[in-house]
Amino acid sequence: MKKICKVSSIILCLTLSAGLLAACGSSGNGDSAAKVEGIKKEGFPIVEEPLTLTMMSQDAGVADWNDMPVLQEMEKLTGIKFTYQLAPIDSFATKKNLVFASGDLPDVFYGADLKSADQVTYGTQGVLIPLEGYIDDGYAPNIKKIFDEHPEIRQSFTTPDGHIYALPNVDLSAVWYRSPMWYNGKFLKALNITELPKTTEELYDYLKRVKEEDPNGNGKKDEIPLTSVKLDDLRMYFLGFWGIYSEGIYADKDGKVRYAPQEEGYKGYLTFLNKLWNEELLDHETFSQTPEQKKAKGQNNQIALFNDYYPYFTLGGEPSTEHPLMTPVKSEIDGSPVYGKHPGLSAQGTFAITSKNPAPEATMRWIDYQYGYEGATLFAQGPEDLLWKYKNKDTHEKEWLPVPGGKDREEYRGTVTPNYGILTPGMNSAELTVGLKSDFDRWIDEENQEKLVPIGKSPFPNVYLTNDEQSEATALFSDLNTYVQQMEAKFVTGQESLSNWDKYVDQVKKMGADRIVELYQAAYDR
Repeated sequence: MKKICKVSSIILCLTLSAGLLAACGSSGNGDSAAKVEGIKKEGFPIVEEPLTLTMMSQDAGVADWNDMPVLQEMEKLTGIKFTYQLAPIDSFATKKNLVFASGDLPDVFYGADLKSADQVTYGTQGVLIPLEGYIDDGYAPNIKKIFDEHPEIRQSFTTPDGHIYALPNVDLSAVWYRSPMWYNGKFLKALNITELPKTTEELYDYLKRVKEEDPNGNGKKDEIPLTSVKLDDLRMYFLGFWGIYSEGIYADKDGKVRYAPQEEGYKGYLTFLNKLWNEELLDHETFSQTPEQKKAKGQNNQIALFNDYYPYFTLGGEPSTEHPLMTPVKSEIDGSPVYGKHPGLSAQGTFAITSKNPAPEATMRWIDYQYGYEGATLFAQGPEDLLWKYKNKDTHEKEWLPVPGGKDREEYRGTVTPNYGILTPGMNSAELTVGLKSDFDRWIDEENQEKLVPIGKSPFPNVYLTNDEQSEATALFSDLNTYVQQMEAKFVTGQESLSNWDKYVDQVKKMGADRIVELYQAAYDR
């Protein structure tokens, strides 16, 4: 479930220059890498003779990829075998940068977290090849269908030079951009709360009651009304209470690009959290604790309001409908609350083909399978009759089978498929889980539809800056992000008075915030 996003951009070494000259001539129309023959546009296997390619990816460290049933199944189906160049999740970005710099390229990058800057830089240099020709020439009918039905997805992954150098993860059923906020249902029950807070004032009143009325019933004042880890987990959700869709760049309802940390709503957010801090309603270990320490407080039944993917991840126990999704609350800002909804596709590229690849057509067919129902099912849930079976194949209704050895289903899935712990290429839709959803899953869907979808909007489309624009924006963000993060902590904890807000905004503008907005407004308009 982790979605790993780490900044990675590095200048390509001159040692690649000879290879780049040839690669830059690639048209992406199927003529550029005709080293392998006997590639079929339809049917399986994809190639007449077995083909071996190299793949670089992130490794969640659960199982040997060579032993994964999903990848073994793909090799049997397609005739394409991969040798894997894997790096642990935490060090993958560094390893990827070194590979780009050295020129010792794999044939494909998979689950590769390719930033927009990576795609533009290495695409225009010819290191990553254009993919749209193969998509339009019949080697990727599933991807073509998604692009035709959702032209905004194609548009979002087309760089300024008109090429597509990487493929996204497409999730047509997603709502959450980040994990949301949850109430501890036991506290709500103890305090006889039957209607969740709808305004920031009502939220404050509730958190104050938690502190004063001993809802965990142990006779101690050990309740923590609101907790966080460096505000990273709650920031985006809370900013929505003040009409802000994202913690950085976002577009408002009128298409005007804004930079959150200089907006008036951001001041409202800081003011509210400072008030909670001063009255000890916000955990005073927020800026020092680890996620594990936060979770320990939850399992000790001390936390009233918190962020996690699911509530039982923090509170312990089994999935249940006891702990409700937080209803975003209204503030003094007109038009609030809002919610930064998942755009339906990854912000980063998850798959790319390099100039070294001898069979891009075959590779496109291999990856395209994961963007159709059968391939997406295989990579999400494993082969049929291992963890699931069909109840009705015609309607795609499935049912779960017992997990071999009685193991945890999700952990066992991590030994079956690479689609675990990292964001991989492919698609997800409601069709994949027909019959598999539990009562808890259906309840989550209902909570989302009631509380988030009506006020939700994608914060910002996936846009590409030119190389020069990207270099300028990266440099500006580097200093700005550090300053904004430091000042957020100071304003919330009172080390810096909010009476200095105007002085802070002036400094943010001096550091280039308005120029960043200008750059992203131009990209948005393009």
